[in-house]
Amino acid sequence: MKSYKLVHQLLNLVEDFEQESTGRELCLSDFSGFLINKLEHSDASLTSLDARFGKREAETQELAYQIDNAIGRLFVYMSRYAKSYIKKTLEGTPLQSPEDFTALAILLTHDSLTKGELISRNIQEKTSGTEVIRRLLAAGLVKQWDDQTDKRSRRISITESGKQLLHWVFDDMNYVGKMVTGNLSYSEKLNLQYLLQKLEAFHFQLHEDKVINTKEDIRSIALNSK
Repeated sequence: MKSYKLVHQLLNLVEDFEQESTGRELCLSDFSGFLINKLEHSDASLTSLDARFGKREAETQELAYQIDNAIGRLFVYMSRYAKSYIKKTLEGTPLQSPEDFTALAILLTHDSLTKGELISRNIQEKTSGTEVIRRLLAAGLVKQWDDQTDKRSRRISITESGKQLLHWVFDDMNYVGKMVTGNLSYSEKLNLQYLLQKLEAFHFQLHEDKVINTKEDIRSIALNSK
């Protein structure tokens, strides 16, 4: 019985709850509040086991299952799943990577951007962002010209061919979105979107402000972000 361990944990928690609630009638809503408070102040693992891990190095696994680390690991997994779906969807098109697609989609919503602006909004390093732009230019999906205000910059915009390709790809990308959200209910999707948007706003501001340059910056911000 795979759920035995969970049932055992729940029974112990119900017993703890009962001891705290002497003289009161127990109800599910009160127990839910007790459980949330218990988990919030617990050092124990709050996540289910990862099927990829074996049974060795218990201390390492305990570290991996800490809530922040577990969420970070799940983000990595989800990113890899999403990228694999997108790459399969883009097969047979001039777009070679998810970053090619997102760069073109960003340009669709602007008259033009400088190369630096596009790379920043596509959340890329300069080298990899420049390579994406090079591919899009070679495929005739974007065009570039000298910025009239800043002679050191070049502006870039989507071409008609790029627009046509993008609108054609959008139909298939709808299925990618449905694949990524998997078996979540509509209410779960709304909740997840809210939480991810909150996180994205936090990280995008750090990205825009260019405040993370070393691992010491990461440590400092992580310790002060709660």
